[in-house]
Amino acid sequence: MSDTSPTTAAGTDPFRVSDGDLDDLASTLAKTMAEVRQHGVILDRLGSEPEPVPAVGQQTDSASEAEAAADKHADGPASVFILALGGEAYAVELAALSDWVNYLFLPVYGREISTNRPWCAQWHEHLEAVARLHALWLSWQQFTDAEAGLSGPSTWHRDHLDQTLAHLRAPDGPFAACTTSANRPNHRLLATPAPEQAGVPA
Repeated sequence: MSDTSPTTAAGTDPFRVSDGDLDDLASTLAKTMAEVRQHGVILDRLGSEPEPVPAVGQQTDSASEAEAAADKHADGPASVFILALGGEAYAVELAALSDWVNYLFLPVYGREISTNRPWCAQWHEHLEAVARLHALWLSWQQFTDAEAGLSGPSTWHRDHLDQTLAHLRAPDGPFAACTTSANRPNHRLLATPAPEQAGVPA
């Protein structure tokens, strides 16, 4: 009987993947991992907010549906934007965003740190950076999806990535008081203008 085990035959070289294919594989894997994490977040949200099942004979007219929608809106944010979230939902979303920033965004688009292009390793403490990076991540998910078409990634680069980088890494952007050299890390939150108080005339 012949041996059909999947061992390498004597005298043949093992299968090798070219460096170019490896880069493509790593990029695809990073994208897939980010999508899986996002799907996990969505599933967690769906699992934690079950839809109420109406009882038999319960009134389901438009007035009661509108009331139920209003109650649902009052219970939690209607937006997926990270600044609309709070507590554990914010922490979960920030963790997923951090994975995307650290494993895809920075390795590809991080570039060198300088006074003209500052960056802060503690970007998650700058609310403007969190907001802009989260919006960028949401648009990345939309425009890298197959349904976005072949020009989706190009549109994302032009309309979303370039604008976000210009604002985040501007000399007067949210990281202006932070790192200007990879060898001299620095982190400082800039003061924001105090809101005007409505004074009562004497």
